[in-house]
Amino acid sequence: MKFFLFCRPGFSLIALAVLLCMCSIGTRSLVAAPYGAVVQDDGGEEGANATRAELNQLKARYLEARPDKTIFSPLDLPTPNGMRTATGMPGEDYWQQQVDYRIEVTLNVEQESVAATAHVTYTNNSPQDLPYVWISLEQNLFRADSDGSRFTPPGSRFNNRPDFEGGVTVDYVRAGDKELKLAVHDTIGRIDLLEPVRAKGGTTEFEISWSFRIPDYGADRMGIRRCDQGTIYQLAQWFPAVCKFDDVHGWNTLPYLGQGEFYTDFGSYDVKITAPRGHVVCATGVLRNAGEVLSEEQLRRLILANTSRQTVTIRSATEVGTDEAAKPGEGPLTWHFHADKVRSFAWTSSDATIWDASSIIWDDDSTTLIQSVYPQEARSAWKESTQMLKHSIEHYSEKWFRYPYPTATNVSGMVGGMEYPMIIFCGEDSNKEGLHSVTSHEIGHNWFPMVVNTDERRAAWMDEGFNTFMNTYDRYDVYDAEVNGGEMPEEDSGFNARSMARLMSRPNVQPLAMPSDQIRPEWLGMLAYYKTATAMQMLREVVLGPERFDPAFREYIQAWAFKSPQPADFFRCMENGTGAELAWFWRSWFIENVPLDQAIVSVDQSIASGLARITIANKQEMVMPVFLEIEFTNGEKMDYNMPVYVWYYTNLWTADVAIGDREIKRVIIDRKRVMPDLNRRNNNWVDPKPEKSDVTGAKEAKIETDDSDADDSDSTDDGDGGG
Repeated sequence: MKFFLFCRPGFSLIALAVLLCMCSIGTRSLVAAPYGAVVQDDGGEEGANATRAELNQLKARYLEARPDKTIFSPLDLPTPNGMRTATGMPGEDYWQQQVDYRIEVTLNVEQESVAATAHVTYTNNSPQDLPYVWISLEQNLFRADSDGSRFTPPGSRFNNRPDFEGGVTVDYVRAGDKELKLAVHDTIGRIDLLEPVRAKGGTTEFEISWSFRIPDYGADRMGIRRCDQGTIYQLAQWFPAVCKFDDVHGWNTLPYLGQGEFYTDFGSYDVKITAPRGHVVCATGVLRNAGEVLSEEQLRRLILANTSRQTVTIRSATEVGTDEAAKPGEGPLTWHFHADKVRSFAWTSSDATIWDASSIIWDDDSTTLIQSVYPQEARSAWKESTQMLKHSIEHYSEKWFRYPYPTATNVSGMVGGMEYPMIIFCGEDSNKEGLHSVTSHEIGHNWFPMVVNTDERRAAWMDEGFNTFMNTYDRYDVYDAEVNGGEMPEEDSGFNARSMARLMSRPNVQPLAMPSDQIRPEWLGMLAYYKTATAMQMLREVVLGPERFDPAFREYIQAWAFKSPQPADFFRCMENGTGAELAWFWRSWFIENVPLDQAIVSVDQSIASGLARITIANKQEMVMPVFLEIEFTNGEKMDYNMPVYVWYYTNLWTADVAIGDREIKRVIIDRKRVMPDLNRRNNNWVDPKPEKSDVTGAKEAKIETDDSDADDSDSTDDGDGGG
């Protein structure tokens, strides 16, 4: 038996003894029964007595899943310190590592493989010496005996294919002319240094050489697409990246199992990619040697695109596969790219792609080059890709935080949807709205997690969910109207309360704040993407309002740009920035999976007093504010809202509402249907017949059944989400 007693001055042990005695002799106890259960009193009668028992049950808030807390209790967050402050901001002692790479890589199209060498400079800004470094060897996922191959469901999106045997071959690791020991453990490896890299600014350098076969299907993050006019290679998570070392976990060495993405440090990348002549190569960063790899005409067009708001074709469909497709000469060409302040590097190379570009010209006259590369098969939709990409970047820059990079490239290929700094892989060929959706989503990831660098393997919701939330406001119909002309569409709330209600009512659904690889694959999309996005919309549109939410969210992005926040930092940043205590919200939406069911219990109105007593119940564990619409017999309507605090110590609340001399015809909870209420049948009250009025003018309650949202179907749009 669990009790939740709210003690106050004057509550004595005698009172407690009386209460316990009452419970023991048959009066209804305060033991919580499952919400929605039919409860009998000790006399065994149902009907009115059962209703009274249920109401007694609702009067106190109980401790069920949390034996020492309520849904309103403060979260158990790490103690603030000089690294991560109580306001959710980075502190004066904040540090992070830096990793800089110089890489030379060659694409072998005959063997469909790459071979590369990297010179790595590691800067240790932490307060402790480090005798070794860990690296990610993510290509080992594609070994038949890898943990990921045996963990991820066969044939699923993030699995290897059984007919491909991949894996990385490391030729050597050296510091100068000294060999370094590398111990490989599945998708990570430990390099023992000749001497520890010193704390607070010490550096170490080493060189590593490796090669691997390119998988046709690379867990939907890389791969090969074979087109009518050639082949598209997409390379990502392809180099031995130093694992992130931070103040929370030390070395972040969670294995690459497929579903969880990556978490790395920022650095500079200087990369030279050698590919066959006739290929177009695009990558993270700025092309440093365009004159060495492009024909004179292509160079002229690229220079034009650098200052053009309109799309300029750099390599046309008719030029693909001809002598005009490449710079005259023999042998392969080496493309040189450079990028600063990025957390990874990806690239593409193809002899089959059309190439076009445009630019964003910012208010300070700086520019960002926007590019698309795609095969002839995708031209019907992709001819608008560059403008779609440009429109999304401008939208996110205006609304949240300016895009900080000098380039952005959209690549059509094998990958359905995946993101890396300054370059995204999108797979939609023919549907313009579908292409806009995946483009908007993947480029949105350059805000989360490419700028705000979150741990994708432990907290996918902090990038996938926040990004999906941003995508909600970047709609195809708005793009189409603004870019192609036409009537501007109406506002759309974007809420999918019905599917959220179903999701939250399922007892087997996990909370969304789970490590990526621990989320059931069929729930990844619904939890990390859509539930998080819905929660963020709910916080912005319903709980706080944009005028309160937006400045705080912008402050969070600004404060953590090019840094690495943890979930606690986000929670604190939003609470401090909005001035709102939100533990109940984080617990309801992020930390637990609990349903919402608000109900009207009774409406009593007195013509003599000019008041109506409206009693509402919170019949499940989630709490939210209450939004009532009251309709009167004279046709007037009024809104009456109640804060979430009415549920502090009870699940049953009566509000005295001033109605004057008007008579209530109807009361509705959540008229706009934005709440994920699992049972809307109990949301309406309708005035009974006039003859049921008593002499004082009080009216007995009648609950009107609303079946418009009733659906016993167990279907939701689950999915595993995008990139």
